[in-house]
Amino acid sequence: MAPGSPSRGGTGDMAEVAAGVGRFKSNYAVERKIEPFYKGGKVQLDQTGQHLFCVCGTRVNILDMASGAVLRSLEQEDQEDITAFDLSPDDKVLVTASRALLLAQWAWQEGSVTRLWKAIHTAPVATMAFDPTSTLLATGGCDGAVRVWDVVRYYGTHHFRGSPGVVHLVAFHPDPARLLLFSSAADTSVRVWSLQERSCLAVLTAHYSAVTSLTFSADGHTMLSSGRDKICVVWDLRSLQATRTVPVFESVEAAMLLPEEPAPELGVKSAGLHFLTAGDQGTLRVWEVASGRCVHAQQWLPGPGRELTHCTLARAAGLLLSVTADHNLLLYDARSLRLRKQFAGYSEEVLDVRFLGPEDSHIVVASNSPCLKVFDLQTSACQILHGHTDIVLALDVFRKGRLFASCAKDQSIRLWRMNKVGEVACVAQGSGHTHSVGTICCSRLKETFLVTGSQDCTVKFWPLPEALLSKGTGPEGAPVLLQAQATQRCHDKDINSVAVAPNDKLLATGSQDRTAKLWALPQCQLLGVFSGHRRGLWCVQFSPMDQVLATASADGTVKLWALQDFSCLKTFEGHDASVLKVAFVSRGTQLLSSGSDGLLKLWTIKNNECVRTLDAHEDKVWGLHCSRLDDRALTGASDSCVILWKDVTEAEQAEEQAKKEEQVVKQQELDNLLHEKRYLRALGLAISLDRPHTVLTVIQAIRRDPESCEKLETTVLRLRRDQKEALLRFCVTWNTNSRHCHEAQAVLGVLLRHEVPDELLAYDGVRASLEGLLPYTERHFQRLSRMLQAATFLDFLWHNMKLPTLPAATTAPAAL
Repeated sequence: MAPGSPSRGGTGDMAEVAAGVGRFKSNYAVERKIEPFYKGGKVQLDQTGQHLFCVCGTRVNILDMASGAVLRSLEQEDQEDITAFDLSPDDKVLVTASRALLLAQWAWQEGSVTRLWKAIHTAPVATMAFDPTSTLLATGGCDGAVRVWDVVRYYGTHHFRGSPGVVHLVAFHPDPARLLLFSSAADTSVRVWSLQERSCLAVLTAHYSAVTSLTFSADGHTMLSSGRDKICVVWDLRSLQATRTVPVFESVEAAMLLPEEPAPELGVKSAGLHFLTAGDQGTLRVWEVASGRCVHAQQWLPGPGRELTHCTLARAAGLLLSVTADHNLLLYDARSLRLRKQFAGYSEEVLDVRFLGPEDSHIVVASNSPCLKVFDLQTSACQILHGHTDIVLALDVFRKGRLFASCAKDQSIRLWRMNKVGEVACVAQGSGHTHSVGTICCSRLKETFLVTGSQDCTVKFWPLPEALLSKGTGPEGAPVLLQAQATQRCHDKDINSVAVAPNDKLLATGSQDRTAKLWALPQCQLLGVFSGHRRGLWCVQFSPMDQVLATASADGTVKLWALQDFSCLKTFEGHDASVLKVAFVSRGTQLLSSGSDGLLKLWTIKNNECVRTLDAHEDKVWGLHCSRLDDRALTGASDSCVILWKDVTEAEQAEEQAKKEEQVVKQQELDNLLHEKRYLRALGLAISLDRPHTVLTVIQAIRRDPESCEKLETTVLRLRRDQKEALLRFCVTWNTNSRHCHEAQAVLGVLLRHEVPDELLAYDGVRASLEGLLPYTERHFQRLSRMLQAATFLDFLWHNMKLPTLPAATTAPAAL
């Protein structure tokens, strides 16, 4: 026996085990799915700030800002990618444009298209905007044309040419009486179009790079333009001249003029124009036009993926929404820039997932990004955690559920703590590996240490300092620095997985060198090697109950190994590609495995049987974790979806039991009805059971009655139409058997004699039923014809048969 082997039952608190856990599981069902809802492009808030509109491929998604749930997805009939959309200022009309050069006008609250028309542009529509009255819509195309449409009367009003390249920005003047339209194209200038004169009034040139936004003051006399040339320009719209150029020292993606009122929290203390910018520095900043200086900037640490790409304002609701390059949406209070909510629009490739909290109330997701996302499963609230500077590769959580660890490509590890209200902060960090840290595992009994594995082929043992574990340590302080106590070169290739035994005395490692190894902690002394896989290992896991190790490999198999002699006990084959994760469930009697084939498989260890294959992902399932009560599972995959699975074994068994009991009750009722000769109710009940044989039994009972013809006719004709349709389908089944064809023909005869042909043809599935009835009916009649011929021939023989008269018996003379 290996030193420090986990003893049976050594998992600790049995109170954490649900009452029915000892039973085998048979199925999981999708309880919830966290899918991407925004993949880049325009975002827009309605005037109330209650709904968010954003593009996700071929759909425009409408989110409820209170819950973060997608209320509705709007997709055009052509199912092409959406290239532009806009919501009217009165929040009633939404117009979308697709790559198929079609424009769709939606009554978005009902989710219906009210009008669909050709854009007439010769290339896709790149941008669109409504006028303040919600009657005119301007579209700018990749063909350099600008068109104006009347969405109330349904016709095109203007067509402006002259813009070189793609028109990526259009905006109406806020005063509808002036009938001015502004557009910007690839030549970095802003064109002013007069709808009244149908001509270009002016070409405003001040930028040296693409103009990214146009915004107007409340009185309509001033316009602000921003660009990627790191300047913002203030324009006087009465003279159509630039009055001020403000250098902002970053590529600006969006800028907006603030209301001319004091806002001390934004640094707006004096009268005059102020504007807000969002750009590649990842912070929102407020600028004073008169002095050209920044009066307020967010205290925000820059990092990869945090550049701001879009910004939109809901003035009536006092809300501001910004979008990062990582597709995260941040909702602020417009007057103070206090963060209200965060939404993760797109997680790209999900690499790992874990349950969080003492009651598994939260989940943490590591995707193809340096930031982590924590979701509250009850409220759908999202918290985005920054700290790593490169992609986070793996996660693990300590037993109590509040403390968890992450490791990343930046060669560092971080420790995070969630407080009682669900807020998460980084409390410790450590570095020491020379390559990406690809796997991490927490101690199982107490919060005492971490183990990491890296592409540098080493494992490091990190003890947690006492200061970190003391109750006085809060998330407000600076992160504690972690120091590795032991470092061990374990394999010749990348280490893909490490696992700590339930008693914290053993460590298992799995590597690309096709082996797993067992080590004694904390000195990392080698105890043995598990060899047998044909390709690299992706995951190793200890059984919570037995002295067994499970390994998942790129050869498509899962193997179980004995810790005593390092022998292979069982091999599970079924995945068509690499098995990426494996986990023990049902107190160590079953396994859950996930693979590159996008499948999740449930195995029973005792008989090597694959009980269930769950197919809900479309790509590699990298993340797999089970809840502490063993009643739920969590998976994350390369399809950017995170799925919460619920164990429905007991529910299905209860449903099956209820069905059996109902069948028994109905069968008894059926027997009683037949005994009482209440044929109509008996036949209706048998049809409701959807059991052709039971219905046949009722028909046979009716035909045994002395007045069978009358009773069969009366009973069948009093059935409802749907019951007659079911009976006709059953007749098709009975008619295939010569023993039951008489009942089928009797029922068919009643229907053909008393039902009008048009009514029969209107029955659901009648044509398929007739096609099934005809060949067997012809066969039955041919058989009857042959039998009748044979009977007639036999009768003929009988009547024509002449028996010879027998001679009289001669009696011998009696002997005298």
